[in-house]
Amino acid sequence: MTIPRFWREFEHRYRLVGTKCPSCGRVYFPPRDVCPYCHRESVGKMQNYELKNTGKIYSFTVVYQDIPDFKELKPYIVAIVEMDDGPRITGQVVDALPEEITIGMPVKAVFRRIREESPSGIIEYGYKFVPI
Repeated sequence: MTIPRFWREFEHRYRLVGTKCPSCGRVYFPPRDVCPYCHRESVGKMQNYELKNTGKIYSFTVVYQDIPDFKELKPYIVAIVEMDDGPRITGQVVDALPEEITIGMPVKAVFRRIREESPSGIIEYGYKFVPI
């Protein structure tokens, strides 16, 4: 299996699937094998959990620096989103101008194109956030 194919087959890149600890109820994304709070009590017991796709912006920054694969996006917004289920997830915020973004703004995760590998033409998809 090629590396691009291997990377594309991570389920949590396309659906917000994490894990939930049956002992304490905490939700994690990306998935974890062990709860850092319950330790041995959670080994082998973590449950797959599909997160809600909504949350609020916890923190954000606007990126103005040239990055080779993302030059056409400049400037773009990267935020830490506190999901309604609890985990904080980092992702790009789209469909909004930098001056429109605020801490506490409600957002939802959507499935979007992340980038295209030029020589091979492989398109990578994943989640981004949009204001709601």
